[in-house]
Order: sequence, then C-alpha cells, then structure tokens
Amino acid sequence: MSNLFVYTVENEFEGIRLDKYLSLAYPDKSRNFFQKLLKNNDVSVNDKAEKASYKVISGDEIRVNVPKDEEIEIIPQDIPLDILYEDEDVLVVNKPKGMVVHPAPGHPDKTLVNAVMYHCKDDLSAINGKIRPGIVHRIDMDTTGALIVCKNDFSHNIIAKQIKDHSVNRIYYGFVAGNIKDDEGTIETTIGRHPVDRKKMAVNIKGGRDAITHFKVLERFSSGVSTFAQFKLETGRTHQIRVHMASINHPLLGDPVYGSGKNPYHLQGQALHAGVIGFIHPRSGEYVEVRAPYPDYFETLFKRFR
Repeated sequence: MSNLFVYTVENEFEGIRLDKYLSLAYPDKSRNFFQKLLKNNDVSVNDKAEKASYKVISGDEIRVNVPKDEEIEIIPQDIPLDILYEDEDVLVVNKPKGMVVHPAPGHPDKTLVNAVMYHCKDDLSAINGKIRPGIVHRIDMDTTGALIVCKNDFSHNIIAKQIKDHSVNRIYYGFVAGNIKDDEGTIETTIGRHPVDRKKMAVNIKGGRDAITHFKVLERFSSGVSTFAQFKLETGRTHQIRVHMASINHPLLGDPVYGSGKNPYHLQGQALHAGVIGFIHPRSGEYVEVRAPYPDYFETLFKRFR
C-alpha cells in the first residue's frame, strides 16, 4: 500500500536536484529515502521517470508514491515517572533528558508514552491515535521538565484548545552562550523549515508561522561565557526557544543543532528546562500551576559558572 503525493515546483526551487526537492517537500523523509523511491520508479516528473540528479523546473508536476509506514505496536513499559501532579483528568510529569515523548522511527520504545501507558493503563485520551495516547503537546528529547498528559478525550479537547489559543502559561529556563546585554526583551519572528537543512528550523522563512518568545535574564556570570535566563512562550513552534536564541547569537549551551558545535561542558543536548506549566483545569475551571525542579546538571553548571 502507498500514498500518492503530487507536487508542482514553484519558482524558488527551480534548479535544485530532484531528490533534494523531494526531501524539502516531504521533510519527514530523508534524501536517501527518495533516492530509493526514484530507483524503484515510484517518482515521475511530468509522467516521465527521471534520475535523482534531475534539476527541477518551475511548473514541473512531480508524482510520488510513498509507501505507508508500518504500524508500530506500542506496549506499556514499567519506566519510572517523576509525577508532579495527577488527578482523574490530567497528569503532569517531569520528563527527563534523553527521553522521547512518543514512539517514532529510531525510537520504537522506552518513550514517555510507553511509561504513561503502564502507569495509566487504559485511562488515556485517544484523540492522537495509538502512537500518541494522552499526548497533547511535546518537548524536545533533550529538554527536561513539565509536560501535560491527558487521561480522557474530555480533558484533551479542553487543554488542546488552551494550547491553540496560547493561554497555557509555559516558562522555560536555560543557559545560553555569552552575555545577554538586555535585562529582558521579546523576539518576534516567523519560524519555518530551513530551506537547505531539513532537520533545522529557521527565522523569517517564507511561509513560516508567527513565533514570539519573551526572555528575562536571571543571572549573569562573571566569566561572561554564559547567561542564565527565563523564557516565556507566547507561541509554541518547533524548536522555538532554540531557534530564537541562536538568531540573536546566544544559542543554548550544548545545542547540537543551533549551537557552535563545541561542547566544553559535556552536555547532552541543549541546556533547557520546562520549569512551569499553568492551565485552566478542564473539569474544575480553576487555574493549576505546576513547577518542575531544576535538573541536577543545572546545579552543576551553576557551581561551575559562579
């Protein structure tokens, strides 16, 4: 079984290789993936087979048969959870560094979903399907901190609407490179998929979505190598804080994608923590605010820089 996708090449993409164009048009798949499809004649340009090296022309009609992904069997796993808040409708967990939120290619198990399935049994919302039961929002694998899980469809719908309306209070904390001169400020751009590197996001990309991050300096260190800051999200775009801070030349320490590539403090990914999440409870209508304590490695960095 396969899905048929049809693309018409726009002016801005004229002249790039066919395999590269497809990896941009379908960013969840790699360039190598499309090279295999081309060899199998699952791709046509204007109803003709072309090689991966073909340079696309504005107006080309590209038809792609993409095989359907095999359905992943999700199993409950007895993985310890740091539970910050729980009732019959919602669960707030403190996600550790290195844990993926839900199964995906390369991460079939040992995810947060596997853990909450074991903890909650059948009490999870089904709105996002079998792979993401209970999941109403996500944080990156190497970002730690508070994350809401919904135990039923009733709570999921209400929390999802709050997230869509940007009314959920989300505050992050992190260490960035260098000394931020302003005590506080707002970064307002659009964020979209990077035009060349499909694994990255970038600011002010054509067709990007509005993104607003408010930052506040909490501590400057005498060495000048880093600043500890608070970030309040007004929107929730992919990699938003990481992209925004890199855009003002203060990437998060340890960030393997948007940083300098140097990692003198031996960090596992970006030094970012979802410290506060606040929402209107779906059943009581009261405001609930949950705080996740700093991870241990934050204390190590404080000692090093102070």
